[in-house]
Amino acid sequence: MCKHDYTLQRMTAADAPLTVDWMVRQYGFDRAEVEGWVRDLHFNWPLSVKAVESGNVIGLLNMSDYRIEEETPLIAREKPELLAAMNARRYTAVFSFIVAPEYRGTRLNYDMIMSIMPELKANYDFVFIPVLHRLKTHQYWQRWGAREFYRDSDCVYYQLPL
Repeated sequence: MCKHDYTLQRMTAADAPLTVDWMVRQYGFDRAEVEGWVRDLHFNWPLSVKAVESGNVIGLLNMSDYRIEEETPLIAREKPELLAAMNARRYTAVFSFIVAPEYRGTRLNYDMIMSIMPELKANYDFVFIPVLHRLKTHQYWQRWGAREFYRDSDCVYYQLPL
């Protein structure tokens, strides 16, 4: 396996267009819809990370402080007690975690998460991780210890205890 020489940098609101571009390109989402999400879903930019190698961005880990019910309003009707218990705790969410295809299977994902782990553990009880059914990252998050707590027609919702 070849050695990669990347740096990890914290993101700012100035990285919003970069996030939009990556999400549209990676997931095929509608640009206007993603721009709305980035504008409205309380991004935690200081906790978000981008990986850069030779001046090129090779990965993004976008964190957000949006609430579970903003992602899945159905939970408030179907499981209000669960939602109330979760909202009584401190959490942040993984909004998106995208790595360039040639860096998958390397240490990049691990390095990105570990770069914020001390802050996560100091400030939150868990990380909320919604994963679209069609994505392949379910096992990835389960290997980290994430546990499913709810699902709807769009996503599986995981809780990663800290």
